[in-house]
Amino acid sequence: MNAEIISVGTELLLGAVVNSDTAIVAKALSGLGIDLLHTCVVGDNPQRLKEAVETAIGRSNLLIMTGGLGPTADDLTKETTAAAAGKRLFLHQPSLERIQNYFNEKHVSENQAKQAWLPEGCAVLQNDNGTAPGCAFQAENGCTIIMLPGPPSELAPMLHNYAVPYLAKAQECTIVSHNVHIYGRGEAPVAQMMDDLMDGRNPTLAPYANEGECYLRVTAKAETTEEADRLCRPLIDEIKRRLGNFVYSVDVESLEELVVMLLREQGKTLATAESCTGGLLSKRITDVSGSSAVFHMGVVTYANEAKERLLGVPPEVLETHGAVSPETARAMAEGIVQASGSSLGVGITGIAGPEGGTPEKPVGLIYIALSDGEETWVMKRAPIGRTKSRAWHRHCAASQALDMVRRYLTGLPVVEEHEYEGDKTRRG
Repeated sequence: MNAEIISVGTELLLGAVVNSDTAIVAKALSGLGIDLLHTCVVGDNPQRLKEAVETAIGRSNLLIMTGGLGPTADDLTKETTAAAAGKRLFLHQPSLERIQNYFNEKHVSENQAKQAWLPEGCAVLQNDNGTAPGCAFQAENGCTIIMLPGPPSELAPMLHNYAVPYLAKAQECTIVSHNVHIYGRGEAPVAQMMDDLMDGRNPTLAPYANEGECYLRVTAKAETTEEADRLCRPLIDEIKRRLGNFVYSVDVESLEELVVMLLREQGKTLATAESCTGGLLSKRITDVSGSSAVFHMGVVTYANEAKERLLGVPPEVLETHGAVSPETARAMAEGIVQASGSSLGVGITGIAGPEGGTPEKPVGLIYIALSDGEETWVMKRAPIGRTKSRAWHRHCAASQALDMVRRYLTGLPVVEEHEYEGDKTRRG
């Protein structure tokens, strides 16, 4: 099945709103094994939208529309798409009642009510997070059309809860995908290590890059979910064998999710002391639901005075070695363990740039320390290759800290001596 996505909205064309809808839908289609061949953005213009829809219907088996289902005058996706597909609209009474209940009114405005007008013969996709329902139907030539609301907070739940199951029923086989997440190895070297495994047809293997890390997607087709999953397992095992400790999870989507899960399982807690990352590590941890059970506190200590007063970093350490040094990172990690009473503490200090670097301490030099109150490990991140952005350095430093915690909690070497410049010291 070949698919196409059309995102509707002049605000997308102007750049006033980032079009995240396409990425959300594309990822879901990939998981279903549906080939996405075209995407486009069309403004709130009926004629241009009509032309885009007619082109898509003529060349694709599946068309997914996002946006333009709301109550305002420029929300014309349903009307335009239904006409291009040879369908009339009808008033779907259950959807109207849901809109009335949403506003707690027996009679809603004509603009609000128009959201309940849907293409004849369609399957209605319920909106659990807003007012505009989605729908799925067949054009006269057999092309499947699915219309989804534009706001990601409405689109994503409707897509995963209703549209994906609808599409899965139409598939002749079951498709299962597993994501093998990797930290400490880039996409290019990982792809090179897996080169001989990427020619397979069932299962297939594909590399993808994330910010500062990468993952491999293993996908198999079979008559049942169990059989497809069974096909994936040997390939996943081989990937893990080749990459070893650099594989941090299968299907756990981020380092922070994994760290929170491991901390909960082991009854341990974590606290953070950050300088150059500015609280980013704390934010990533607290973005995870349930993190309150394992995250005690986080402090941002930019000034040396704050490092001394809040973390107990000795003045002589700062005077002798400077704020950006392994000694300061170690003192920060040990200090936050003492201040918080947590099982583990992380200290991060460095130069994120773009200013502030020197030949001795260039932009991108960052020290990350992990302490459990008895032992402390320090890792050095040194700039490699072309200059990276401030955001990149901060993100990668936070990821490195999370990976150190992950390694500690899973009994792996916190610092891989052959990979990174790091050290370990015992307190006392």
